Amino acid sequence: MIRHKAQIPPVIREQFWGGEGSMASVPLLADDEFHGKGRVFAVNSLKPGHSIGVHTHKGDFEVYYILKGEGLYHDNGVDVRVKAGDVTYTWDGQCHGMINVGAEDLEMIALVLFTNA
Repeated sequence: MIRHKAQIPPVIREQFWGGEGSMASVPLLADDEFHGKGRVFAVNSLKPGHSIGVHTHKGDFEVYYILKGEGLYHDNGVDVRVKAGDVTYTWDGQCHGMINVGAEDLEMIALVLFTNA
């Protein structure tokens, strides 16, 4: 199957996980395409100053691959600057969040898979 960019409209999520502003999310897989193994495979974008609120993963884990921009990644209580090419990993039971601290949009691939699948 091939899905062309024009066929995948972004979903705008306001105050995502209690964050500031909004996040544009382009889902690369639909819910039924995970076959019970996960729930998110998307390209997410945050405008400067916008954020994903700190949240804890339960029953799943999440990976971000930073495509563009600069962020401040909250990694279990420690804030770390990230940029294009960096990878973050949040295991089941851990918490994370992200704020765009750069001058351009922060774009990242997000992947959430279930730990018990």
